[in-house]
Amino acid sequence: MKKSPWILLIFVLIGGLLGGVLGEILRVMAPHGTIQTVFATNFVLGITEPLTIDLVLLKFTIGFVLKINLLSLLGMFLGIYLYKNV
Repeated sequence: MKKSPWILLIFVLIGGLLGGVLGEILRVMAPHGTIQTVFATNFVLGITEPLTIDLVLLKFTIGFVLKINLLSLLGMFLGIYLYKNV
């Protein structure tokens, strides 16, 4: 059976979302210390300040930010693993 790359993308996105949610829960619930530092630290990639292009008739505002923590990366790898083995 041939697997679609779109299904892989869905598995990776769902794994990343679930890992990100778990990381945010851990950031709030865990006591300050090593666990919170390792698992709940976010790395921000992207355009943090929105880019605005004003063409008089049209105005575009573009922004894109990825907040990645260790648990979201683990969730993405789990999604890839499940995709390959299911």
